[in-house]
Amino acid sequence: MMHLPSPQQLRYLVALAEHGHFGRAAAACAVTQSTLSAGVIALERQFGASLLDRSNSKRVIFTPLGLEVVARARAALAALEAVTETVAASRDPLSGPLRLGVIPTVGPFLLPRLMPALRDALPRLRLWLREDTTERLRAQLLAGRLDLLLLALPCECEGLEVEPVSADPFLLALPPAHRLCAQPGVPAAALTGENMLLLEEGHCLRAQAQEACGLPRSLAAGEEFAATSLHTLVQMVAGGLGLTLLPRLAVEGGVLGGTDVALRPLLGEPGESPSRTLALAWRPRSPRAAEFRALLPVIRAGLEGPAPCPAEEERVPA
Repeated sequence: MMHLPSPQQLRYLVALAEHGHFGRAAAACAVTQSTLSAGVIALERQFGASLLDRSNSKRVIFTPLGLEVVARARAALAALEAVTETVAASRDPLSGPLRLGVIPTVGPFLLPRLMPALRDALPRLRLWLREDTTERLRAQLLAGRLDLLLLALPCECEGLEVEPVSADPFLLALPPAHRLCAQPGVPAAALTGENMLLLEEGHCLRAQAQEACGLPRSLAAGEEFAATSLHTLVQMVAGGLGLTLLPRLAVEGGVLGGTDVALRPLLGEPGESPSRTLALAWRPRSPRAAEFRALLPVIRAGLEGPAPCPAEEERVPA
């Protein structure tokens, strides 16, 4: 008779792969380091094979077989969680804990409007939030540590089921004395040769701005500054360091912060408004997919509701 590994043993192995350290993996599993180590050794004995290369005592190194077992362990744990989710979803949809991942260029500006709408529409839902880059959130979703993502398209979303929520147009932010302020709307082609300020690599908004607005890669070549947040970008524009693109959601959410930064609509092809797309994403074949889709009208209602900073909203071009 084949002896199957326990879910706890698989959790130990996956945690060790994710943290690369016995102590940190044990802390993540809420057990002692010796307990986790013993669990991994017992698993190896059960399999009759080495999952770890112990020739280097200072680093956690998995054997090729160990890496394959880790991948299958992740899938097995996700399948087990799906069993519980199926029962919970049928018993009381959209209630209890929901682990939501959100990107930094969306969360601070949408959540103040979204949270009241969620509380009113779904009073039994308990929302747990995690803010991070798209790449890291995607990894946490696939690993089963998050249930749902609120992100922006286009992005690297392979392996996820994605449902668009709403378009989020881009606006051009520039110093008030800049020559382009004389135009009621600025064509994307007019940005060639301008000093465009972008977020640093790793933020999906960087590529979204370039793709949605047709900005050539050369615009960002040799740039001396790269910001880690939209607030920093705004301050750089206010200091006369260049121009940037801001999502309308962020402007309505108060990212200008009382600065004298000017805004102009960005003009794309005739009939097009350069934008990104807000979207929800979850694991394929999730038993809670129907629940997640039911959140779409609630989120859209939050977007249509009043912005938290009316003074800033008045400055957004129509």
